[in-house]
Amino acid sequence: MRAYYASDTPPMPTTLHTTDIPCPLWRRLLALVYDVLIVVAIVMVVGLLCQLATGGELIRTGTATSVPAWYQVLQGLVVAAYFISAWRRGGQTVGMRPWRMRLTTTVGTTPSLRHSVIRLLVAAAPLLLLLLEPTLGLHPTLWAVLVAWTVWFAVALFNPRRRTLHDLAAGTEIRLLG
Repeated sequence: MRAYYASDTPPMPTTLHTTDIPCPLWRRLLALVYDVLIVVAIVMVVGLLCQLATGGELIRTGTATSVPAWYQVLQGLVVAAYFISAWRRGGQTVGMRPWRMRLTTTVGTTPSLRHSVIRLLVAAAPLLLLLLEPTLGLHPTLWAVLVAWTVWFAVALFNPRRRTLHDLAAGTEIRLLG
């Protein structure tokens, strides 16, 4: 029986070969489902840590629910850090890896901090509609956010490089890996 050594296996590639083929929208949306699960997990961990730090007094309920502004900002910063660090570290979030896609600039390089921040801010812009909740109510507000995000992604159906609104604003695109 022959023993196998680490030298018997070829080394893993250190760089990802990105093709010039734009990623189809359906594939991007499936990767987004994976990333939403990651974001929910991150938000839950941060929420648990904040609940422990405040002795369970973080969110107050009664006639109206009260969530401190610092907590909302903290959650936003943590989620933003997940996306920006993933895009800057190789152009892939956890959800993009199994679907073999990578975020690049339009010339094929890894996005800069500027590209990443612009992309994140434009992608998250529909969340500003949540400020309408006291006026419109919860359900109409959530529908407004959903419609806005649908428009953001629907732009890719008409763009030859399958770029969404946030990709157009940031000068980025998602390409398939070779």
